[in-house]
Amino acid sequence: MEKDSYNKLNEYLKKKYGERTLKVCIDGSFTCPNRDGTISTGGCIFCSERGSGDHLKNVPIRNQVENHLNSYRGQRANKFIAYFQNYTNTYDSVENLKAKYDEALFDDRIVCLAVATRPDCITEEIASLLASYKATHDVWVELGFQTADDEIGKVINRGYNSDTLKNAVSILNKYKIETIIHIMIGLPGETDMAIDSTINYLNNLNYQGLKIHSTYVVDNTYLASLYKDGKYTPITLDYYIEKACYILTHINPNIIIHKISGDAPKDILLAPTWNLHKKWILNGIDKYMKENNLVQGMYYKK
Repeated sequence: MEKDSYNKLNEYLKKKYGERTLKVCIDGSFTCPNRDGTISTGGCIFCSERGSGDHLKNVPIRNQVENHLNSYRGQRANKFIAYFQNYTNTYDSVENLKAKYDEALFDDRIVCLAVATRPDCITEEIASLLASYKATHDVWVELGFQTADDEIGKVINRGYNSDTLKNAVSILNKYKIETIIHIMIGLPGETDMAIDSTINYLNNLNYQGLKIHSTYVVDNTYLASLYKDGKYTPITLDYYIEKACYILTHINPNIIIHKISGDAPKDILLAPTWNLHKKWILNGIDKYMKENNLVQGMYYKK
């Protein structure tokens, strides 16, 4: 069998757990300091009011997990990851966080607790709580970072600077918690230099997984306003494939690629339309890597 050009999550999970392992996406009814007024009220300019996942705030966490496991999706695997996806899933008191995480981990088929959050919402206390689950589950923390270019960070209203990521990763390293970093291609003002700065920044951190996401425009966001006013032009599929492959070849060859395309909600997506065709993206990246004899980490420099 031909070896993949980069470390794909599905293969990593099969090796780790011995079989197919799938995510159960959970809405924990969290908010975000970039939305509730602590930092800002508008959120990042690309983030809709739904956040990054399905909007299930009125459904109890246990019911969300049960519904998933009892659906056709639950028949597709025997092991699952409880993935707290929507908004900032460490943004609450430790007591409330523990209650929510506990509620999701009732089934023996769940082998991992995964939590998506912001670097500025990681503290020693929260890391200690997350580490307490390592006795029974693997634990992942996903940090939304997007870019190491702090000027672009201001444009997208991220609400923190790049050093905040370094601090969060340091805390998670201390508790030996597996860390996934989320970056985006196609943000307003992006340049090759900005992409290089993000790669160089990541290459000096101790993290284990990476998500690469295309910037897409969804309705009722500030980015949608810029797009409608002609002040933001979405990237092309060819551009995305080229830059994603550039990133893959320049990062640590041991990093697991958790995602390499963004999944836009179809009903509110404005642009680019190619984002709806996941196979175009995945197949395009595989083809580009193979045709150009590229493999993950071939140009990696710490």
